[in-house]
Amino acid sequence: MTGVAVCSGAVNSIKALWETRIKKNKDDLQKQRDLRDKAAVGRLAGAWEDRITLNKLRERIVTEDGRVILRIQKEEWKTLPEALVQLTEVQEWQLHRTGLQKIPRFIASFQQLIVIDLSRNAITEIPKEIGKLTRLRELLLSYNRVDSVPEELGNCESLEKLELAKNQDLDELPEQLSNLKKLYHLDLSMNLFTEIPDCVVSLPALEWLDMGGNQLQNLPEDIHRMEKLHTLWLQRNELEYLPDNISRMHSLDTLVLSSNRLKDIPNLMDSMTNLRFVNFRDNPLSWDVSLPEAKADVPEEEDDREMFGREFMHFYINESRKRGLAARNMYCVL
Repeated sequence: MTGVAVCSGAVNSIKALWETRIKKNKDDLQKQRDLRDKAAVGRLAGAWEDRITLNKLRERIVTEDGRVILRIQKEEWKTLPEALVQLTEVQEWQLHRTGLQKIPRFIASFQQLIVIDLSRNAITEIPKEIGKLTRLRELLLSYNRVDSVPEELGNCESLEKLELAKNQDLDELPEQLSNLKKLYHLDLSMNLFTEIPDCVVSLPALEWLDMGGNQLQNLPEDIHRMEKLHTLWLQRNELEYLPDNISRMHSLDTLVLSSNRLKDIPNLMDSMTNLRFVNFRDNPLSWDVSLPEAKADVPEEEDDREMFGREFMHFYINESRKRGLAARNMYCVL
């Protein structure tokens, strides 16, 4: 009887173990089915959400002057969905005040892009993939949080206009940007540059440059290499002197130097007959010079000499020469 009881107990144990395993297998299979169902539901929900997002983006596409433009303003879009790649016919991105934090890497898929205007957002990085946009003409990223520029941007061979104003921590540019042979407009104002990058001086087509509101301490001695530059904004910097070669910038007609630390005006600048507008306001110039009073018959609103500063510049240089000569003569007498 004892042997029979033992056998019976062993059989029961095996049976219980077997039933447990069967139940566990059934539970595992059920879990797998549940996971597959959830995944399927998730994919369906994701596809549905992508469709909704895509429709939402399509509603923000307009056509102006024959260009297809994605325009979003004052809506929250911290990221751009990958569904956007289905709209590669878009030629311009215009997203302002959306809180956008990143330029997606799939931007390389938009080979038709001519203009990227993402100013006034929260972008911290320019992806290197942007260098694949060989048709891009304008890249506008002012008022963001960009602290560096990828060297790949130098591959955007069609780029004509680049704006990076008010990115605060930006203080240098890669040398490869000198490859931008068509770039004529560059805005680097309100950043942390202490000098004009050499790649900027090397830009052959540059006509307009704004580096106001930086921390420039001096200008390059070879500044005259910017042969086509006609407008140069350098206000609110820390410049103490101007190189003589600035007088060799024969295309320059607008020069703004207000609120610096300039102590003198190079005499050679007197020969810059091309200079139409110049501003030396709020500089600690060595000589206290005032312009002669305007003629009585000239209306006050037409007396723009102080605002433009061109006449002041010539008058200052003449006075500087006279006083310098007088000082030398006095020295000789002594």
